[in-house]
Amino acid sequence: MSFQIALLVLSDSRSAGEREDKVIPACQEILQDTDLHLAHTAIIPDDRQTIVQELRRLVLNPNVSLVITAGGTGLAPRDNAPEATQEVIERPAPGFAELLRLKGFEHTPKAMLSRGVAGIAGQTLIINMPGSPKAVREGLGTLLPILPHALETLLGMASECAGGT
Repeated sequence: MSFQIALLVLSDSRSAGEREDKVIPACQEILQDTDLHLAHTAIIPDDRQTIVQELRRLVLNPNVSLVITAGGTGLAPRDNAPEATQEVIERPAPGFAELLRLKGFEHTPKAMLSRGVAGIAGQTLIINMPGSPKAVREGLGTLLPILPHALETLLGMASECAGGT
């Protein structure tokens, strides 16, 4: 089974064309030859209401099963991804963000500065990631083994999760 995903790059400078985006190519690279197909990408400002509007629009698309946000998860005043995501999600799924921080910490202690969250809105999973291409590669690499099953479960298509006796 394949899944359509959307990637939102949250960056004031990249959305204004002041800085080149390298996150979308990094995401395309890591997702090639997987069952996750990048169906939509956008670079938008790290403005809370803009993020909320775009997340709500994507959640209404029945073909999008997963939305990854990249950027806006840190401690800076303009880092709005967690708050915007919490405004949209109906049920939290904290294990994804916890795993990203834990595995990210193996690469850099700065991973603990991420305030990223994850949760479910309708039949869409939303996961916040830091905004560097390296963090997106590492984060997706960490999540790839579990995302197909997570999305199958979310969409009611998964078999038994326990897999044992």
